[in-house]
Amino acid sequence: MKPSIWIVDARPFGGAPMDIRVTETSIDTIAPHGERTPAPGDSVIQAHGALLLSGFVEGHTHLDKTTWGMPWYRNEVGARLTDRIENERAWRAHSGHDAARASRALALEFLRRGTTRLRTHVDIDTDAGLRHLEGVAQTRAALADVLDMQIVAFPQSGVMKRSGTRELLDRALQHDADVLGALDPAAIDGDPAASLDITFSLATKHGKPIDLHLHEPGDLGAFTFDLLLDRVEAHGYQGRVVVSHAFCLGALPDARRGALLERIARLNVALLTTAPASVSVPPFREARAAGVTLFGGNDGIRDTWTPFGSPDMLERAMLIAMRYDLRRDDDLAAAFECVSVEGARACGFARYGLQEGMRADLVLVDADTVAQAVAMRPPRRFVMANGVVIDQDFTR
Repeated sequence: MKPSIWIVDARPFGGAPMDIRVTETSIDTIAPHGERTPAPGDSVIQAHGALLLSGFVEGHTHLDKTTWGMPWYRNEVGARLTDRIENERAWRAHSGHDAARASRALALEFLRRGTTRLRTHVDIDTDAGLRHLEGVAQTRAALADVLDMQIVAFPQSGVMKRSGTRELLDRALQHDADVLGALDPAAIDGDPAASLDITFSLATKHGKPIDLHLHEPGDLGAFTFDLLLDRVEAHGYQGRVVVSHAFCLGALPDARRGALLERIARLNVALLTTAPASVSVPPFREARAAGVTLFGGNDGIRDTWTPFGSPDMLERAMLIAMRYDLRRDDDLAAAFECVSVEGARACGFARYGLQEGMRADLVLVDADTVAQAVAMRPPRRFVMANGVVIDQDFTR
């Protein structure tokens, strides 16, 4: 057994100074500062009272699409969702965009900035086949000892519009994909009942969870949501479904939204928000009060869809706080939960948290409180992923 690593005089979530011992890949001991003495040969990291956080969780991104570390992409695409889908497909085809290289560069940057768990949606495309999935799977394999990555097989053009998509998704779920994605069953596929039936048929066949992109607005989105929840109940899929974006929940009358949130909570369906500034978003306080798991992610990061996004989940927590007008310290701490414990719960990441026996995913920053860390986004003084120290030059 290799020597243990001690992080001494650290303040978990801003509390009293503690000493944390990591043995192999796990948090072995959390003790009051000075109570325990490291054994000869153990490594010691002096925190000097820094704030200790659990490793961050990116709940929704698209590693396969990114241009991170590449020349600037000049965006001249139209405003419609279908414009962006078709533009991206054409660009990836003619540019030879390499999902393995792109996903690796961005995944490494996530790690260096403290993200140790990540769910990425990967396009399953009838032009490219499973090429993008295979590329991201290479990145997952290369970083498996440090980054806990889930891959979502995502039909970017819907499951019904392009012949052969269903068969490709079936193959993806047999091999590299952990989760089945879906997209706007009414607005894209045009037949929400049939689209959702295909999704649940594939998911139940392979025993995989579901993560549905739902951009549909207002009453249309609520109608699709009800159809989805009917199938969650019928198939016993409670706790195995995420609805990403869910813009409709921010634009419904109070009574309709309240009833829908109650049903979402009862069926243990989680909601993912990127907290976009330009569209309605699921209500933060109302969702949490109803018992709904609401967590956060970037969506795309510097790709043909958007020049924005960052592999810094403290920044995403800040943007969530700004979008929802969260100003109190306890509210900022709740925004951090969206990129930590809530994300881990929604995605099903095991052994997550700052407790003995959990996976050793640790981040030190110079801040007094979690709220200050969210507001200021200080540099990472120290990052550990699954017991491995990640420095700014870390690579694989």
